Amino acid sequence: MPKLQIDSLDFNYEIVGEGQPVLFIHGLGSSSRDWEEQVNYFSKDYKVVCFDVRGHGLSGNPPGPYSIKLFADDTAALIMSLDLSPVHIVGISMGGMIAFQLAVDNPHLLK
Repeated sequence: MPKLQIDSLDFNYEIVGEGQPVLFIHGLGSSSRDWEEQVNYFSKDYKVVCFDVRGHGLSGNPPGPYSIKLFADDTAALIMSLDLSPVHIVGISMGGMIAFQLAVDNPHLLK
């Protein structure tokens, strides 16, 4: 998976497929690997994007504190850096909370 640097922190991400972008956000203590089945399925019709949230998977793990707001800001920066907006978004558990915060703070980035 490639890395994207946002504010001096490396984020691990993957893009598979073509079409409208769909961003998947994993839950607490997990990684983008949770979405393997969904990536395989949805990448037939969509540009599927997965990434490891700050402190998870292969992304950078700086000292905290972490917050949902911080994770949502990271996600917004990722969306803008990869020129994905507007993007469909799917989150599970903590990823759902990040998606809600992102929708509140940056609705223009989402479909």
